[in-house]
Amino acid sequence: MAPYHIRKYQESDRKWVVGLLSRGMAEHAPATFRQLLKLPRTLILLLGGALALHLVSGSWLLALLFSLSLLPALWFLAKKPWMEYVDMALRTDMSDITKSYLSERGSCFWVAESEEKVVGTVGALPVDDPTLREKQLQLFHLSVDSEHRGQGIAKALVRTVLQFARDQGYSEVILDTGTIQLSAMALYQSMGFKKTGQSFFCVWARLVALHTVHFIYHLPSSKVESL
Repeated sequence: MAPYHIRKYQESDRKWVVGLLSRGMAEHAPATFRQLLKLPRTLILLLGGALALHLVSGSWLLALLFSLSLLPALWFLAKKPWMEYVDMALRTDMSDITKSYLSERGSCFWVAESEEKVVGTVGALPVDDPTLREKQLQLFHLSVDSEHRGQGIAKALVRTVLQFARDQGYSEVILDTGTIQLSAMALYQSMGFKKTGQSFFCVWARLVALHTVHFIYHLPSSKVESL
């Protein structure tokens, strides 16, 4: 188990960070595909369509080929929400990480480095909503390379964000994650994050019933901590 340390992002880290983002999202496609195959509408399409074709043609082979021909399309649907997420990130906050996260005092982006390689990432941006009663920080892009999981890197990165939020005077930390990301959900809940709701982040996610779960962490006020 190689040691690691957490530091602020540098421009030389970009290829590692983008690679982690892309690979991390791609990892969720198989689980999304399995979930898609279990949906009632998918079963109706695969089984009902095949049965109808058999009744019309009298050929089970043709019915089987019909169902098999749909699998590539379903695989594409399973991958599409994650591809869309990466594309959206690279067009917005991840297009210029330094400008998005390191140009102002209330935001930051960190990497976990091990043996001169970036093996983990996390970012934090203030929530720009004048209607909020509490000052919120949003956690983004928590990712750990698959070969370096199980070392506590993800938890250390989340703790880094929480400490940053305390130091910057935030009252709450929020984040979003997918229902398919079971290990991430378990991590957040074990650290004290609470679910506040769920939604779909894009139309492709709705098609495959991939919910985004919203979490919040309430930071104790300085008055409470001093008691």
